Parts: sequence; C-alpha cells; structure tokens
Amino acid sequence: MVVIVGLGNPGAKYANTKHNIGFMAVDLLAGRHGISISKLKHKALVGDGFIAGKKTLLAKPQTFMNDSGQSVRDIVNYYDVPMEELIVVYDDVDIPVGTLRIRKKGSAGTHNGMKDIIYLLEDDGFPRFRIGIGAEHGRVPLRDYVLSGFSGEDLAATRDAVARCADAIETLLAEGIDAAMLKYNISAKRAGKEKEGEGGGKEKDEGKGKGEGEEKEKEKGKEKEKGQEKENVKAEGADG
Repeated sequence: MVVIVGLGNPGAKYANTKHNIGFMAVDLLAGRHGISISKLKHKALVGDGFIAGKKTLLAKPQTFMNDSGQSVRDIVNYYDVPMEELIVVYDDVDIPVGTLRIRKKGSAGTHNGMKDIIYLLEDDGFPRFRIGIGAEHGRVPLRDYVLSGFSGEDLAATRDAVARCADAIETLLAEGIDAAMLKYNISAKRAGKEKEGEGGGKEKDEGKGKGEGEEKEKEKGKEKEKGQEKENVKAEGADG
C-alpha cells in the first residue's frame, strides 16, 4: 500500500496558512478520488482508497508540525510501508512561491516536520513533494511567516502548485517517480508559460486556418477575373 502524508497543523486556526500546504494537497487528492479523510488513527486523520489503480492511504498528522514523525513512524511500522511507497508533501520556504520540487530522497533542509520524520524513521530514502512558499519574508520572523495566510497573487500561484502536485502524485502512481520528476519538476513561471503556449498554439492554428481561407478566397477571385476577361473577349468577337 502507498502512503501519502501531507504535513500541516491541525485546527481551523491554521487551515489556510502557508505551513498547511501538505494538508491542502492531500485534501485535493481525496476529493478527486472520493476518499474520506475522517478516521483518527496513528495520531493522524486518515482515509484509504485507490489512486491510479493502487491501494492508497492518505494521512494528515494531527501532532502539530514539529512532531510529525510520531504519526508517520506509527503508520510506517503498522503497515510495514517500504520507503519508496511513502510520499510526503510539505511547504518549503527555500524555494519560490508556486514552485514544485520532487525528490526521491534526501535531507530535510530547514523544515522541522521533515527533520522529525527522518529522525524517527532513521531513514531519508522516501519520495517527497515540496511546494514553494518563498523565502522573501523580510523582517517577519520565519515562524510568523509560515503561519500566515496568502496574498492574492501568492494564493493563485499556490493553488496552481497544489493542483500540479496532485497531478504529479497521480503520475508517480501510474508511471513512476522518474516520469513525475521529468514532467513536473519545473518552476511556476515555466508552468505558466507552458499553459500559455497551449492556448497560443490553438490561436496560432486558428490564425493559420483563417489565413489559408483568405488565400483560397483570393485565388477564387483571380479565377473569376480571368473568366470574366474571357467572356469579354468572346462578347467583343460576337459584336464584330
């Protein structure tokens, strides 16, 4: 069974904060695949179902961020989860807002929740999906920044990144992590350009079709003029 853990803090107070992006991604996956995350087990809210044909457990630890490892360790030990089938989704202050980064394994960076997970599992060899919340918090203390909400532009970029994260996890489950990394390890700016490119390509094709139609009309007009000239010549001959 694949286990997908989204990191965050429990309670309405933290629901729409930057530090709860992991919860947001897991909730989106649950909504897409009809999974109810409502059971309280292993110090987490959990729900199970199938994603891309694979039995999947979605989990949102309720231990508060810095103690996330307690919940994740309980889940891994209970279900005997191989490291390659444990996926953790979380926010990352060290990458730009709206950026998605996928890694097969590695260190926790500056994220305390991940530090606790790696420490208690005594292993860092599991896939992780990081969604950028940006490092430009200025004079605001880091703790206050990650527990704050999103501005208008940041909110739009974050929603897009959360959707791409869910897409990438579905790709991982269907095609493997290499396919997910190849397709989704891109910046928010590049992702936006690719969307624009898809729309622009359509407009280009429409413009091309319009141009071809105009050329055909021109050709028809030329043929009509030539035909009229021939008729005029014939008419002149009949008069003579």
